[in-house]
Amino acid sequence: MTFSQKNLNANETIALDLHPHWWYFAGPVAALVVSIIGGIWALTTDGGSNAGKAMRVIFLAALVLTAIWVVARYLKWMTTHFVITSHRLIFRTGVLAKSGIEIPLERVNNVNFNQSVFERVLGAGDLLIESGGEDGQSRFSDIKHPDQVQRMIHSQMELAAERRGSYSRNTAGTTSVAEELERLEGMLQRGTLSPEEFDAQKRRLLG
Repeated sequence: MTFSQKNLNANETIALDLHPHWWYFAGPVAALVVSIIGGIWALTTDGGSNAGKAMRVIFLAALVLTAIWVVARYLKWMTTHFVITSHRLIFRTGVLAKSGIEIPLERVNNVNFNQSVFERVLGAGDLLIESGGEDGQSRFSDIKHPDQVQRMIHSQMELAAERRGSYSRNTAGTTSVAEELERLEGMLQRGTLSPEEFDAQKRRLLG
């Protein structure tokens, strides 16, 4: 399940869309395996006694609960997105009740990642993003290859800075031409420039 395009702004594109790493399922899957093994053991032992019947009931209940836990974790995994776009970082999670974080790229101050030796083998880790927002720091866990994600964020930040610089230059150029035309019109009205000279200067400014 990919991140919905309807959540994007105009002219915004997705550079990376991640679900949590598969290690996200480690807890519920481990509990389910233990429940299955325990259930098999309870079924293969003497079940005539009250203790044996109680063990079967306990492991059956554990099996049902852990299976529900796995399904719930899968649904949450499907609806959890860490997204890098051309303009911002987006984190969304939740099946029914939803929560999210959005950080504009221009407000990102620093991006750090952390991996234990075990997480490095698995290709998972945490990202710590410092921004100029109210939260200050945001930590994201179970990120796939956080070092690569860190580089992707920096790359998108550089591209966003280039776009802002290009827009500023274009805006400055437009403002300069408009101001020059206004100055020439004033000189024409005061008689400093003749109509012919005004037209020549205007053609020069407008290319």
